[in-house]
Amino acid sequence: MRVITTGLQFPEGPIALPDGDVLVVEIARGTLTRCRADGTTEVVASTGGGPNGAALGPDGKVYICNNGGFEWHERGGLLLPGFQPASYTGGSIQRVDLASGAVETLYTEADGRPLRGPNDIVFDRHGGFYFTDLGKGRPEELDRGAIYYASIDGRSITTVAFPLLTPNGIGLSPQEDRLYYAETATGRVWFWELESPGVLRQNGVQISSTSVTATLLANVGGVARLDSLAVDSEGNVCVATLMVGAVTAIAPDGHIRAIVPVPGGDPMVTNICFGGEALSTAYITASGKGTLYAHEWHCPGLALNFGGLTV
Repeated sequence: MRVITTGLQFPEGPIALPDGDVLVVEIARGTLTRCRADGTTEVVASTGGGPNGAALGPDGKVYICNNGGFEWHERGGLLLPGFQPASYTGGSIQRVDLASGAVETLYTEADGRPLRGPNDIVFDRHGGFYFTDLGKGRPEELDRGAIYYASIDGRSITTVAFPLLTPNGIGLSPQEDRLYYAETATGRVWFWELESPGVLRQNGVQISSTSVTATLLANVGGVARLDSLAVDSEGNVCVATLMVGAVTAIAPDGHIRAIVPVPGGDPMVTNICFGGEALSTAYITASGKGTLYAHEWHCPGLALNFGGLTV
């Protein structure tokens, strides 16, 4: 595993670009930042708040889940997020023009519910996107989370599942018949079968009056807490594993295939994406120490819709 760049302010949401650069958001800095192979960086846009997950859309623009920001703490050489800050004004979905750096806000609510802490995002082949809303934490309470499905024109957003407990990473299976999400607080990965874009198929006993019951893919166990995820070409769900400081690869049948440790002693391994030649490179964010790593994966990653990269 090799270091691409250091000194980032809690990087997440990596996007591998066709030219070899990698975009990341810096949550603590409130920016979308370009990381080059020589380690240099350049701010593409200032988003404010707390930019979190990011993805390229069908129009070539970057769509960002903005969680509204955190309180920040430094402990043991690590930068760590905390509770909802005094400056918090809400969560949003933003769109960034890479050429100009212009930032526009598309959504701040869904079905009459304010967005609290949008976190991770994935586009389907139809041009819509799913995103998680993890919620915000305060000393004596925690928001219930949700998953939404939205269009890029800013006119259509619907609730896919609510209420959920700390939904974080989100991804689609290679056939786009499954929607995966990582549950931070419990260290579990869940999935639903998809009926149609933005619509879940009901399976088994319905125990919630407001959302379709998900199926457990895997429980990572121990002290692990889960962050964002990506899917590789074999259908493995590759989820950033907090506390452990690793990426856990989970097969579609729920078998844990591998736990890939990230060097440097950073427990805040938060995100992974695939890029490079034949999509064989995994780009991994270790956010507590502000480092972007590259690691040659055992198989190509799954080509993302509209990402401009193919196997």
